[in-house]
Amino acid sequence: MAVDPHTHAGPHLSFWRRYIFSTDHKVIGKQYLFLSLFMALVGGLLAYMMRWQLAWPETAIPGAGWIPEPTAFDGVIPPEFYNALVTMHGTIMVFFVAMPLLLGGLGNFLIPLMVGASDMAFPRLNMMSFWTFFTASMVLLASFFVPGGAAAAGWTGYPPLSADPTYTGVDWGITLWLLALALEFASFLMGGINFLTTAISMRAPGLSMMRLPLMVWMQMSAAVVFMLSVGPLIAGAVLLLLDRTAGTSFFVATRGGDPLLWQHLFWFFGHPEVYVILLPGLGAILEVLPVFSRKPVFGYRPIVYAAIAASVLSFIVWAHHMFVSGMNFKLVMPFSITTILISVPFTLIVLAMIATIWRGALRFTTPMLFALGTLGVFIVGGLTGIFLGSAPADIFLHDTAFVVAHFHYTLFSAVIFGGFAGIYYWFPKMFGRLMNELLGKIHFAFTFIGFNLVFGPMFLLGIGGQMRRIYNPMQYDFLKPQQPLNEFITIAAIILLLGQLPFIINFFWSMFRGNLAGRNPWQANTLEWAAPSPPPHGNFETPPRVYHSPYGYSQPGTSEDWLPQYQPLEKSTA
Repeated sequence: MAVDPHTHAGPHLSFWRRYIFSTDHKVIGKQYLFLSLFMALVGGLLAYMMRWQLAWPETAIPGAGWIPEPTAFDGVIPPEFYNALVTMHGTIMVFFVAMPLLLGGLGNFLIPLMVGASDMAFPRLNMMSFWTFFTASMVLLASFFVPGGAAAAGWTGYPPLSADPTYTGVDWGITLWLLALALEFASFLMGGINFLTTAISMRAPGLSMMRLPLMVWMQMSAAVVFMLSVGPLIAGAVLLLLDRTAGTSFFVATRGGDPLLWQHLFWFFGHPEVYVILLPGLGAILEVLPVFSRKPVFGYRPIVYAAIAASVLSFIVWAHHMFVSGMNFKLVMPFSITTILISVPFTLIVLAMIATIWRGALRFTTPMLFALGTLGVFIVGGLTGIFLGSAPADIFLHDTAFVVAHFHYTLFSAVIFGGFAGIYYWFPKMFGRLMNELLGKIHFAFTFIGFNLVFGPMFLLGIGGQMRRIYNPMQYDFLKPQQPLNEFITIAAIILLLGQLPFIINFFWSMFRGNLAGRNPWQANTLEWAAPSPPPHGNFETPPRVYHSPYGYSQPGTSEDWLPQYQPLEKSTA
């Protein structure tokens, strides 16, 4: 019997078709979620080894004694492996955690539900997207086990380190790194096509573009930014592969190439990539804040326009990463201005968030705590970004720990805090059960405090001159006075990592033993809460219809403080 790709109505789907090679957007969203959480665990363990090396250089790392020579020696890591740790941690967290969690996981699960559709526009393409990403993840992890080890040229892959194996001692590892990125980009191109087509063409009756939940707007904006920016980097990756394998010289200066060309191609994609990650994270927060403030979102239209403006501006800021790369000084000021200018739309979004919770009837649930944590952390990230957008300050702070602190305050807020807010908030819809609130709040406390203890002091390290990619700070006399700070940060990082245990326990325990959630446990308005928890194949028992805005909380003339988007006004009027 043929299976309708949109309703998945086949009654006899095997385990493999239902849960492994499924075309159901909800299953695919969960697959992305599980894989991204696994990769986050890998990335976190790599960070733990990096931090130990920085705090107590060239001593045995507890728990690393199993790593064979020459990768490590009785738990002591050599500089070559440290470079691989730095490279792979950045690569994994940006491309294999942030994107699959926020876009693949939340985007896949939510977009059809939020627009009232039965599935993605192209279910089979959706399945292919996930399995392409899965292949990319396996290729990346396999690179740890090839001769020479994993890529060690930095997550930016700058030539000549990435173009010539003699500089890093890594051969196959960088080739596999490039292949993994190419597969990952292909995967998310497929996903982006699906997101846009579904959100634009499969909306429920009455769901105009200006009635879309902000999460959908943010996912759409991120998809457009990714699709328009990734092309140059794919081309650059192909050229770099040719340099490595076919003897061409696009980026190798000794053969007449130009390494700066790679930097332009990388950052033309690399900086918009920040917003590809940031926007869905902020979208999750913009869904959580009004629900637990019991107030409408303040400035819905300005937020939409700000997201579009930030998306456009993201294409003309890339060169601020290259102020010290030898670029023409006449270009420095224009790129400095556009970089600082992009803070304007995000300032507007942050102010709208603050206005949304202002004088609201706040409910301090776990998703709300993570949403408020996102807001606080992101403000620090945004303010410190102004320093790096300004060329004079950036020249001093470039490639120091200050930069590490800044981008963690910016991206950690969206990926980790925003991601956790989204997971806690939509977990009942995903699995039909509630997560434990006490464990959730313990998890939030450890994460919020641990994060600030790790990355706050890094601003001081950076101002003190500590380089971001350094193997042993004790080699430099001027860095020795800062070493106690390095030790403090590493202890805080271990606390931060251990603080994730309550989440892991809570997540898997609640999947099977949590209290039943019901259809709409948060009394939220958007369409996904009209479906059962978890939604069946096809999502809705009857196709929903939309009557008004998704953020009608505490409206005058209504008997309740919420007004579901799928409920006609007269039925809620007292």
